[in-house]
Amino acid sequence: MDEPGEASRLTEVPTGVSAPKWVGEHIYFISRIFPDMEWDKMAEKLKERRDSHISAHTWNAMPYSFWDHWIDEEREAHIFRIPSDGGDTENITEPTGWQLPRSSQGAGNYDVSPDESLVAFNANSTRDETNVNMDLFLVEPGSSEAVNITPDNEATDGSPLFSPDGQILAYTTQRIKGFYADTRRLVLYNVAEGSHNEVTTDWDRSADGLAWKPDGSGLFGAIDDAGTRRVYSIQVDGSEPRAITTNTDFPAIDVAGNGILVAQNHSFLYPPRIVTVDSSTGETFRLDTINDKILDEVDLGTYESVTYDGANGKEIQMWVHYPPGFDESKEYPLFLLIHGGPHSGITDGFHFRWNAQTFASWGYVTAWHNFHGSSGFGQEFTDTINPDWITLPYEDTIKAAEWFADQPWIDAERMVAGGGSYGGYLSSILLAKDHPFNSLVIHAPVYNMYSQMAADFAVHSERFVDYWDDPSIYEQISPHYFAADFSTPALIIHGQRDYRVPVGQSFELFRTLQTKGIDSRLIYYPDENHWILKPNNSIYWYEQVRKWVEEYAEPASIR
Repeated sequence: MDEPGEASRLTEVPTGVSAPKWVGEHIYFISRIFPDMEWDKMAEKLKERRDSHISAHTWNAMPYSFWDHWIDEEREAHIFRIPSDGGDTENITEPTGWQLPRSSQGAGNYDVSPDESLVAFNANSTRDETNVNMDLFLVEPGSSEAVNITPDNEATDGSPLFSPDGQILAYTTQRIKGFYADTRRLVLYNVAEGSHNEVTTDWDRSADGLAWKPDGSGLFGAIDDAGTRRVYSIQVDGSEPRAITTNTDFPAIDVAGNGILVAQNHSFLYPPRIVTVDSSTGETFRLDTINDKILDEVDLGTYESVTYDGANGKEIQMWVHYPPGFDESKEYPLFLLIHGGPHSGITDGFHFRWNAQTFASWGYVTAWHNFHGSSGFGQEFTDTINPDWITLPYEDTIKAAEWFADQPWIDAERMVAGGGSYGGYLSSILLAKDHPFNSLVIHAPVYNMYSQMAADFAVHSERFVDYWDDPSIYEQISPHYFAADFSTPALIIHGQRDYRVPVGQSFELFRTLQTKGIDSRLIYYPDENHWILKPNNSIYWYEQVRKWVEEYAEPASIR
């Protein structure tokens, strides 16, 4: 690191490596291997597959896909290690008979004690991929015996992190089986005693983005907190977690060897930066100057956080973005954005795919409202929309529009709205309901909840019911049941490689709108997934959204 030189290759793993961690004398990594097969045989098998020119995938069980890729049923994800100066690879987890989660694996699925005596990892203890219970296991390298340390919890346990002295394993636990948005509580496991101590039981926030303090007195976390991702200090003694930062987002943190807290930081007005954070004051010192020259040439608008009374009189937080040169004596159109999830919140960060400041620069006031179901506002608020996905978020959306209509700088006759994923779902609901929007932008929507069962993530029976047992909730909340009342023009966008919300959802919706004679446009990307990621495709996406909203809500002049 401190002198020039070429990289030296350490591994010859035909199935590839991911999620490396350098601990002690070894580098640990994950590879999706063919079980009970030597490396050379794996290489031969992969070559045979490539040379066969057969494109078929075959499955006998779930999961078969995840977000944008198919899952190879013959392969398993396992942890390996190799000496840091090169040598033979050692298989850590395959001898135990347990594999890492089949759908996805990363650095958060395992950790290694500082002395390398133990490896902690995630595995599905049910061995049933339709009834998943992610537990935490401990194994000594070289042993075939892995111990499940969370057998009594039927919900997910994960994100293992050994303390600097290796005596404590921190991890997160959830209580609601099958519900990804359940609060993640921090637990400290005493390795020697085998005891568990949950330290954030009464804290109504999820313990995420964790990193141990060098002295082992606690952890830092990147916490989704009421519309902002803040750095928190969480002590092992269970005292009230303390917010270190206040404004702008800190989505990822780490602690350097000398104890300095380093973080990624961004906001609605600037893309990610690398900063150090004073853990006492929250003050930051920026380490990079990337993007400065570009941003110097960009005329940015402004933004603020407001609140309004939403459904049931509940206070709803909303981010409002104003165009460059905003003049409150003028009238502006509104572009109201509906976030996805639904159990996620919009925080003060730079969004590359739905950039509110970009929309505002076209001559619109733009807004994100954290409606009922959003994360970061407590578990009760998050779970209020299950299983009724419509009532509260819809009312929050209408009341957001009413709040804007009451502002003297908004032209209530020039309003448009839209969103993606769940935001596309709620926009599809708006097609049939009363609302003030002249048109909608609907990206990757859940339109038909019956056919959504083909996705890699369907409507789980834990929060709803299986539709063959009781179809009534699906009849109440699936947008396709309301097609008779559709009347709003809509731009629909979807990617072929979207396995989270399969592309057929948009094809069904577009055909419905066209059949009913409603002005509609479909943009299809054969090489994109749930998100539009390729630069030229992204630029085209923004261009087409701009053309669409300008057809129905004339932008204000910002020059």
